[in-house]
Amino acid sequence: MSQANIPNISPLHSVTTDQAVTLLLASIALEELALAHVINAEAEKLQFVLGKLKHAKTKLSPKEVSASNLFTINASAERILQDVIKKEMLLQFKLDNILDLTPNDKK
Repeated sequence: MSQANIPNISPLHSVTTDQAVTLLLASIALEELALAHVINAEAEKLQFVLGKLKHAKTKLSPKEVSASNLFTINASAERILQDVIKKEMLLQFKLDNILDLTPNDKK
């Protein structure tokens, strides 16, 4: 996966409000993309453990999984998804603050 291309901004450059808004929106988009990857990884982990992941790149298969193991893995996924939700809430606050920077005719 390639890295996002964010311009290098040194203190010597001045940034307009519109440019700042654009950069802040890009940062939100990149964080959302990262969270999507976290959610996908959790889904793949659960699919693997349940023997439902059909991946051509790997010949691995899960060992026998007990109910206790499933509950542990489920609890782990639940904690991670709760953290993703918390981050989503912070991103929503960030977006709300960015929208406050824009004139009303752009909203």
